Amino acid sequence: MKNRNISLLVTLTPLLLTGCQSGKKSATENTSKPNIVVIYMDDLGYGDIGSYGATELKTPNIDALANGGIRFTNGYATSATCTPSRFGLLTGTYPWRNKDAKILPGTAPLLISTEQQTLPKMLKSIGYQTGIVAGGLESTYLSRTK
Repeated sequence: MKNRNISLLVTLTPLLLTGCQSGKKSATENTSKPNIVVIYMDDLGYGDIGSYGATELKTPNIDALANGGIRFTNGYATSATCTPSRFGLLTGTYPWRNKDAKILPGTAPLLISTEQQTLPKMLKSIGYQTGIVAGGLESTYLSRTK
């Protein structure tokens, strides 16, 4: 099941991110800003994808992204659990500064205020098209800010 989920994510992510582009752009517009793709997965270890040495799972699409762009070899999370670490990534705020930034069920109330500055809002303000494929906190955030 885990292999199927990773396979599905690896297959769908590039397709969905491509769909975030709108209209045709000139060659200068396409090269003026780099593409930014954040793949944020729970329980993904450094050696779990092929481009970083995995041999048990085949991850050709993620490997192609890694081989065609910048590889980050030293990363940190603001928390060891899903909701707090994603809260930190989206807001730039340490989750321990928000008493509600803990593991939350899908039915939890909105954690990130629609008024709060977030990474997607900052990217939109400089002309990026943003999109997200996720569950949990991000889906709640996205559905309330469309």
